[in-house]
Amino acid sequence: MTFYPLGDTAIIINFEQKIQKEINFEVLQLTNYLKSKKTEGVIFYVPAYCSLTIGYDPEKWNYQDLIERITRFIDKLPVKKAVATGRRWKIPVCYNELFGLDLKELAFEKKVTINQIIEWHLSQTYHVYMLGFLPGFVYLGDLPEPLSCRRKEHPRITVPSQSVGLAGRQTGIYPLDAPSGWQIIGKTPIRIFNPAAEDPFLFKMGDQVTFSAINKEEFVSMENDDPIVTSKKCLINE
Repeated sequence: MTFYPLGDTAIIINFEQKIQKEINFEVLQLTNYLKSKKTEGVIFYVPAYCSLTIGYDPEKWNYQDLIERITRFIDKLPVKKAVATGRRWKIPVCYNELFGLDLKELAFEKKVTINQIIEWHLSQTYHVYMLGFLPGFVYLGDLPEPLSCRRKEHPRITVPSQSVGLAGRQTGIYPLDAPSGWQIIGKTPIRIFNPAAEDPFLFKMGDQVTFSAINKEEFVSMENDDPIVTSKKCLINE
């Protein structure tokens, strides 16, 4: 691990700079451990793929003293095998051409059928690496290698909320209408960001996600249901 200042109110802890589940598990483990210590003057923790940002009150801590305290905690961190401990979700996706804006083009580029693209996307259990970019936007990996794809050369000004996209070896779900350079292949009726819910964010870092295919009629029916009730039905286990 290496430490860097982020202005005068935050520290970045960098792990090995790779998108890899084992490294992401280590980030999550350290985040949870440090949170459990409830250090006065530490304001927030922001875990990412392979780094952890810690925000602090500069009137209570200076950079070097806080690093020394964190290092002492790290030295006492229990050694645990890096394994998935998050919740498991099964999220429905409609791959109808109305929602799969880039399915046809992506299938042409890959020289396969649209059904093959969908099958590849359905074949994996995805790890929630992090949330970011937009409130609740979820970065999921890893896509099957044949489905790895570039971002669009000309991003769209707006894609609809709940759209499911691909970029590199990642897949993600848009919580809000937003600009996008990702390849959009479908849409889920599940609201992954709901300000009215007790917890506005459906996913947490470390959760595991699989997808299931639904048709347009099922999509409309589920989207018209109570969003909180519908999302809870997608939870396989705690």
